[in-house]
Amino acid sequence: MKRPPAVNELLEQLQRMPGVGQKTAERLSFFLMRGSAEQAYRLADAIRKVKEKIILCSQCHSITEVDPCGICIDPRRDSTFLCVVEEPHDVYAMENMGYFKGVYHVLMGVISPLEGIGPAELTIESLRKRVLNSNVQEVVLATNPNMEGESTAVYIAKILKSENIKITRIARGLPVGGDIEYADEVTLMKSLEGRTAMK
Repeated sequence: MKRPPAVNELLEQLQRMPGVGQKTAERLSFFLMRGSAEQAYRLADAIRKVKEKIILCSQCHSITEVDPCGICIDPRRDSTFLCVVEEPHDVYAMENMGYFKGVYHVLMGVISPLEGIGPAELTIESLRKRVLNSNVQEVVLATNPNMEGESTAVYIAKILKSENIKITRIARGLPVGGDIEYADEVTLMKSLEGRTAMK
């Protein structure tokens, strides 16, 4: 039995999301069809608002509705302590532990030659200028402990080496191959506490 075209279109769009395969897309689509029209419209409206209102902070490149973001303009944050992460969701993972009181810089990915992503596709040049033109004293490289994250951290350490600042790497509290996004607060805290100097 063929599915109606509208259902096929919904399934196709749902499967474009990370981690959503055929079965999950089917469950989500049937959930939406069984639910009220009001519930579906609220979901559609929330998606529309995210696309209309969310922007990237001009300083740290994290997601925000105002520019600069709340973290960048917070006078209680230590602007001399800069944590470099891969994606905006990593900022929220770090913030959830309640330990880090510095500011952030989001790379918007990692160096991955196989996917055609080099330093120019990331915010590395923006990071270099930010460090050069501010009072940053320590840069913590908190990229994921996988091959791409490690190579990106090494590249950043090399380009910042001449800037006369302390460059550290989060400790191995995170499992190799794991993602910061899925780490618990204690593991993240231990990783940050045990950061090591980049050579």
